[in-house]
Amino acid sequence: MPTNTDKTAGQAPADAAAANRALPVVPADALAIVPIDNAVLFPRMILPLTIARQPAILAAQQAVKSGSAVGIVLQPNAGIDEPGPDDLFQIGTVASILRYVTLPDSSHVIVCQGEQRFRVAEYLPGYPFPVARVVRLEEPDDADSEIEARVIRLRERAAEVLNYQPQVSPELLAALHNINPAGALADLVASVSEFKPIDRQRVLEALSLAQRLDIVLDCLLQRLEVLRLSREIDERAKAKIDQHQREYLLRERLRSIQNELGEGDAANVQEIESLRQAIADAQMPEEVATQARKELQRLQHMADGSAEYSLLRTYLDWLLELPWREPDPDRIEVAAARQILDDDHFGLEHVKKRIVEFLAVRKLKPDGHAPILCFVGPPGVGKTSLGQSIARALGRKFVRASLGGVHDEAEIRGHRRTYIGALPGNVIQAIRKAGSRGCVMMLDEIDKLGRGVQGDPSAALLEVLDPEQNNSFRDNYLALPFDLSRMLFITTANVVDAIPGPLRDRMEVIELPGYTQEEKLEIARRYLLARQIEQNGLQPGQIDFDDAALQAIIRDYTREAGVRSLERQIGAVCRRAAVSIAEGTMLTMHVDEGALAAILGPSRYDNEVALRTGLAGVATGLAWTPAGGDILFIEASRTAGDGRLILTGQLGEVMKESAQAALTLVKTRAASLGIDAGRFATTDVHVHVPAGAIPKDGPSAGVAMFIALASLFADVAVRQDTAMTGEISLRGLVLPVGGIKDKVLAAMRAGITRVLLPARNRRDLEEVPAAAKERLQFVFLDNVDDAVRQAMPASAAE
Repeated sequence: MPTNTDKTAGQAPADAAAANRALPVVPADALAIVPIDNAVLFPRMILPLTIARQPAILAAQQAVKSGSAVGIVLQPNAGIDEPGPDDLFQIGTVASILRYVTLPDSSHVIVCQGEQRFRVAEYLPGYPFPVARVVRLEEPDDADSEIEARVIRLRERAAEVLNYQPQVSPELLAALHNINPAGALADLVASVSEFKPIDRQRVLEALSLAQRLDIVLDCLLQRLEVLRLSREIDERAKAKIDQHQREYLLRERLRSIQNELGEGDAANVQEIESLRQAIADAQMPEEVATQARKELQRLQHMADGSAEYSLLRTYLDWLLELPWREPDPDRIEVAAARQILDDDHFGLEHVKKRIVEFLAVRKLKPDGHAPILCFVGPPGVGKTSLGQSIARALGRKFVRASLGGVHDEAEIRGHRRTYIGALPGNVIQAIRKAGSRGCVMMLDEIDKLGRGVQGDPSAALLEVLDPEQNNSFRDNYLALPFDLSRMLFITTANVVDAIPGPLRDRMEVIELPGYTQEEKLEIARRYLLARQIEQNGLQPGQIDFDDAALQAIIRDYTREAGVRSLERQIGAVCRRAAVSIAEGTMLTMHVDEGALAAILGPSRYDNEVALRTGLAGVATGLAWTPAGGDILFIEASRTAGDGRLILTGQLGEVMKESAQAALTLVKTRAASLGIDAGRFATTDVHVHVPAGAIPKDGPSAGVAMFIALASLFADVAVRQDTAMTGEISLRGLVLPVGGIKDKVLAAMRAGITRVLLPARNRRDLEEVPAAAKERLQFVFLDNVDDAVRQAMPASAAE
């Protein structure tokens, strides 16, 4: 066995001092152990190993000097310089050192050939390097049909893995198909494949052929999957690079062809000059014009096929298409504006009066800060059409932006240009569509703004709607100031409470209540009939509605604050007429009340008051909803029990508290109501509010709950023609509530003739239409005793 290096190959001999050092003799039944932290040597394999730690160097030098074998053992933790017995694996490989080389950088390399597996029996103390008695392990020879099947599969998988690795010699591939026995094949595959050292150690420690082959197969499958994914990634990357190169070559060839035809640089120059002239004609502010010229200069030096070119060109198009010039002054004629409002809308006198005042101030002071009008009311009462009428009266263009469901701040402020597909926000987009920064912009459904992880859109609207800030509004996409102060913003909402406080503070709220039946009849005559006749392809003389039919539709087929459902029902009648006229069965159609059942079906709404308030314990309350006012029935029943109060009907916390307060108030006034106080302790009270699928909340049902409970325990029925609203206190006071006009109109629609209201809501009757005042009797309450006298006259008389 050679112990010196080949000097002609540029290799240095081992250190002379180390060669002369007296190294202890290793017993014949023991081996000097060389720990290796990054490789595993298998039997029959030749492997160069770099050793750096002094114990390993001494062990290798002792073996070279004595001509004996060494034990190569894997050290799992490379950070330990002098590993002990617990820091090394117990199974290694007996190896002979074919060559010991000391390189010019003083590193030591040994070339080893594996001979046989061994297991450490015990480590011997007193040596400057690890020495251990070992038990040599014989190779198993238990080949059978299962082993042969594993061998075949191993050869196939190993060939696949090696084909993925570059610079694999044909001799190695041939050896995979020729080498025997099975254990040697597994060792060879584990040695030449890129396994982790710990996986190779698992193969080395597997003494069973089946276990060893299974471990190698599992590692091969994992490695094969990694190699396949790596190759796919490389191929995709190469395809992209090839595509970019192809596009570059095609662009260069196209540029050459265009230059030959005289269409290349000349066309680009002409486009740049046209953009430069458009910037000069756009009347941009100086800051905006400077930025536009800067971006144009960047565009001039870009290849027109690049992605950044298209992004920059789109940005310049936005700058050029926005209306930067001063808008034309308003042409406001107050008399004409009043006529426009009267022509477009029936009723709403208070709202139209405020709009006329707004227009008059705008005419006298054009440069003043206009208030932000916010129309609040149930659906279908004409909020959007009022904004269109204002635009007509001002002679401005009208644009609408819906805010319902918007939960991203970028919908208002826009996205930054760094994002793919970036665009300005809805405000800038609407201004571009209008073509004027003096347009009327309606921000619809502002109470339905959302809020998500992308920010708070209502906070972004603060700058848009604040007259002190919106003269320099900065959209994220434009990144330049845009003057919104000449625009007229109008917002709409169904519920004012849902509008964020800071936004509500910047707006003037104008409430639009629901319509009476008389107003709906007039609206149907003036607007809805003509519109539905036209939309359904009819001529004015082909269908005729009498007033009784329209009143029946309003009374029996709709129950709403607005007129949208009414218009749909009229449209359904017009469609029936269109079918008959198209078939030729009739030339004209007259619609009277008797024909409605055959066209629209049976009546959808009945007078429930007479049917549901004839018993003791039932009271009619008045409620407010986002869709307008409505009647609310409070039903109370009692059973034998222990004084519990049961509440059903999806009542909110405030409404539950009102029921508790009402019961307490009835108990405290039991004597004046003629009620035996002992009945409360032996009676369970169940209060139910029908339409249980609809959540209900609020304090305004307090009076109705008190009357229902008083009626229940006094066994006196509540007047059927009476409805009531108001909050109660434990002292018996009736406190004011909101939504009086909507509640009064709901009472009138339901056939109520008497309405009990809190005395402090007397001032709200000014907003109630005259028709409602004529048809309803209003009774004002200071306390619950007044309510008992008015709603339960039989009890009051007793």
